[in-house]
Amino acid sequence: MNLIKFALRRPISVMVLVLGLLFFGIKAAKEVKVDILPEMNLPVVYVAHSFNGYTPQQMEGYFTKMYVNMLLFTNGIKSIESKNTQGLTLMKVNFYEGTNMGEAIAQINALSTRSQVFLPPGAPPPFIIRFDSSSQPVGQLVFRSTTKTNNELQDIANFNARPFLIAIPGLTTAPPFGGSPRTIEVNVDPIKLRAHQLSPEQIVEAISRNNITSPSGNVYIGETNYLTPTNNTVKKVEELGDIPLFKGTADNVYVKDVATVKDGADIATGYALIDGKRSVYINIAKASNASTLEVVNKLKESLPKIQRNMPDDVEISYEFDQSVYISNALKSLAVEGILGALLTGLMVMLFLNDRRAALIVIMTIPISIISGVLFLKLFGQSINIMSLSGLALAIGILVDESTVTIENIHQHFAMGKTRAQAIWDACKEIAFPKLLIMLCILAVFAPAFMMTGIPGSLFMPLAMAIGFSMIVSFILSQTFVPVMANWIMKHDPKTCENHKPDWFSRFRDRFTGLLSSLMQRRKIIVSVSLVAVLGIGIGLYQITGKDVLPSVNSRQFQVRIKATEGTRIEVTELKVKKFLEHLKNKVGKDNIAISSVFIGQHPSTFAVSPIYLYNAGPHEALMQVALKEFKGNSDELKDELRKYYKEKMPDIQISFEPIELTEKILSQGTNNPVEIRISGMMKKMNQMYAEKLLTKIKEIEYMRDQQIPQSMNYPALQINIDRIKAAQLGLDAQDIAKSLVTATASTRYTNKNFWVGGMMGIAYDVQVQTPQNILNSKEELANIPLSKNSDRPVLGDVASITSAKELGESYNLGTMGYTTVTANIHKTDLEQASKDVQKAIESLGELPKGVNIEVSGMAPVLNETMNSLSSGLLIAAAVIFLMLAATFQSFRVSLVILTTVPFVIVGSLTLLKLTGSTLNLQSYMGLIMSVGVSIANAVLLISNAETIRKSTGNALDAGIEAAKLRIRPIIMTTLAMVAGMSPMAIGFGEGGDQVSPLGRAVIGGLIFSTFSVLIILPLVFGWIQKNASIISPSLDPEDEESIHYSNSNP
Repeated sequence: MNLIKFALRRPISVMVLVLGLLFFGIKAAKEVKVDILPEMNLPVVYVAHSFNGYTPQQMEGYFTKMYVNMLLFTNGIKSIESKNTQGLTLMKVNFYEGTNMGEAIAQINALSTRSQVFLPPGAPPPFIIRFDSSSQPVGQLVFRSTTKTNNELQDIANFNARPFLIAIPGLTTAPPFGGSPRTIEVNVDPIKLRAHQLSPEQIVEAISRNNITSPSGNVYIGETNYLTPTNNTVKKVEELGDIPLFKGTADNVYVKDVATVKDGADIATGYALIDGKRSVYINIAKASNASTLEVVNKLKESLPKIQRNMPDDVEISYEFDQSVYISNALKSLAVEGILGALLTGLMVMLFLNDRRAALIVIMTIPISIISGVLFLKLFGQSINIMSLSGLALAIGILVDESTVTIENIHQHFAMGKTRAQAIWDACKEIAFPKLLIMLCILAVFAPAFMMTGIPGSLFMPLAMAIGFSMIVSFILSQTFVPVMANWIMKHDPKTCENHKPDWFSRFRDRFTGLLSSLMQRRKIIVSVSLVAVLGIGIGLYQITGKDVLPSVNSRQFQVRIKATEGTRIEVTELKVKKFLEHLKNKVGKDNIAISSVFIGQHPSTFAVSPIYLYNAGPHEALMQVALKEFKGNSDELKDELRKYYKEKMPDIQISFEPIELTEKILSQGTNNPVEIRISGMMKKMNQMYAEKLLTKIKEIEYMRDQQIPQSMNYPALQINIDRIKAAQLGLDAQDIAKSLVTATASTRYTNKNFWVGGMMGIAYDVQVQTPQNILNSKEELANIPLSKNSDRPVLGDVASITSAKELGESYNLGTMGYTTVTANIHKTDLEQASKDVQKAIESLGELPKGVNIEVSGMAPVLNETMNSLSSGLLIAAAVIFLMLAATFQSFRVSLVILTTVPFVIVGSLTLLKLTGSTLNLQSYMGLIMSVGVSIANAVLLISNAETIRKSTGNALDAGIEAAKLRIRPIIMTTLAMVAGMSPMAIGFGEGGDQVSPLGRAVIGGLIFSTFSVLIILPLVFGWIQKNASIISPSLDPEDEESIHYSNSNP
């Protein structure tokens, strides 16, 4: 009330404050960080360690378990999950909520450094990265060329392009994908080695001794300080071939006599295909404190500059741009804001026939939204899909705030008061109810501050966006609206005397008559309706599907393609190209905007890359496809592709994975929504129970892509050394191993050697290896020479070589092994899938001792989200109940107001069910919002009814009269909000189906809320308050309304 008086007495001050809010709000809107998701602060750290040539079992034994034992000294660790494949250990370290992650990473760094002592010689240090929303790529910078190889493109991308990318503020990149690092190859010929009676180890030793890295130093002669550079490192690559293999003899054998030297690349372990052609791309990510939209826009601005510094035949482009999602969300908010303001103005015009009043309402909405953005920035929040959803929902509340004030002013105009008096009385009359409404709506979203984990991170910015906009809107309705109403609204008290009833007056009179007749049967109507709505609500909640996020009909999809285990990358590449040809035939050749595939594994030099994209071996490929146009159902498209490829390419296995950034982040690295882990110390037992469970999962009709993703039967050639025979021939296991490294891998890690050169003077590895095309049979492997200066013994003389099957991957939870069963869901919600999975697990019977089964994937995220939201809603209801009881000094009145909540919930669930939507994070937000609006309308009506009851003593007439007075603002705000939310509910535009459940929940809740507030609430009030006392509960003897009040002076 003092706020209104201040505004009316100092109107210019109010306008200055509003202009200040607009100025700084617009400035903040330009500068605020724009991101896809809010800062998640996920307590997850990845540790990646590569060592080329080591088997999964070796990586597990030599690296994983050593790390686990060491990392357990870190404070706050919840679990350590690891995947081991050939040459790679990838560890995911999960921490408890609230752990100081800076300190945790520092401890991991220190302990990983300490672990180096226990690791195999030559092991490089690990790569450690914090996992948050910035860890996921927001696009790909693609390099194409018609003349250059992918290895040359790799070098160009790494050394020519990345320096320009680093200069872009907030941008971070992983190493390029698709090529192998430039390397000086020394390819030995086993036949020539045997002819010269040499072993591979002699070539390695000769290069190590004749191409060395050492400091040059200085010589001081007279007054001059001389540098003393030497040619201890060869100047030209060709000079490596001239290195002699023997010392102390004039007649020598040189490296070039038994090997070819070339400026090439590391052994290829993977390829990237862009539109079916070998290419290279860089994953673009952004720093955690940077704006996704700003980073992407600056990158696009820098592309011409980067292109100018590329060779003429290299073309670059930015693909799979994830910032489009946030851009579309910003556009949608702008459209909804304009639409909401215009529709509200239209409602004011329709119901009040006052264009000037409509203008006031229209002005308050953008001021509140812009001010909300200002305060979001001040509190360190970003503009993201959750805060945008909050601002979109806030528009509905803002409609209610302004409309109620303007409508009440018109009611006082109709009483024949002067303009200034009518505005003062109208604003003063609803000042306290509106303050109470604001507090109730804020209370609905208050539980966000108590939520933890992913739900808390997502809900907080939404609640803050609504809260800030709501507070500003309330202040404007108490200051800006009365000032503007005095300045621009027209009113002549004399015209009110000859006021003729309009169409709404006649409708209101008929409504009042209906309510009066219903009031006679209030007990039975209220009882039946409450019992019915509670029963329907419980039933609807049980049958409504539940998901973490709505399913999206995206134009993009991601699919993992698996050939037979052990398939070479060249063969897998051919299968992928065949897959692409079939895809073009299926969806239309011209309908594929771009396809991006990564085949095989990343080079061991780039240990960080598997964190972004993980493949188990050369037989796997991960494909991303963007279509130009797609208007169907993405689930149906995927199902059609499954059937199509089962017929066309039965030798491959496909599995679809999430491609939307929101899903990738929320799944925290899980590729499928359904994932079950069978863990225990005995891996064979884990595998056996995984296969049993997989059989059960395949019986569930709606499950798709059911599989054990782990590579369990990888082909191997087991080499068993006979140490006794080797010793008799003057050899030991070390001699044999050194020759095997050169033959089956390379000396990249076991014997570091460098050559400095190239246009940029960069140090490149020199590695000795046997070409893959030479070592192409078991016989060639057996004929590898082992002894120096002798053609015998060869490997076959001291070892047996047998075909076998090995684990291609090894999964660990701590030090305990586990096997996973995964599946996708087709047109079914995650909750139902979780229930059916649990039944499948139970059907296995009692598990043997030491075998554990745990459901992971998205199910734990769903449970955490739903439990947090449900408990949050209950807490909010309790807070509102107590707050209303304290305000009205009556628990009865508080209970009356809350009787609208079950109707709102039923309304939201009904429309969600009718439209095929699930109860998810977005629709839950809409439901909570509907509850807030419903309570706002109920408070407005009951506040009025209670005032009338206390003055007349008749609760029945008070309820009817309050409904008559408040029917117009309630219908106006409902119609405006429903109309404003309709585009969102329909899901217009790209990504519209991501937020459509939110709009549907709001619309359904509002429709039922309007019915309950206008029909049921007056009946409940009349029933419960009929015999309520009108005596104040005050105990203060100086309070005139108290029964203890005394006129006598002390």
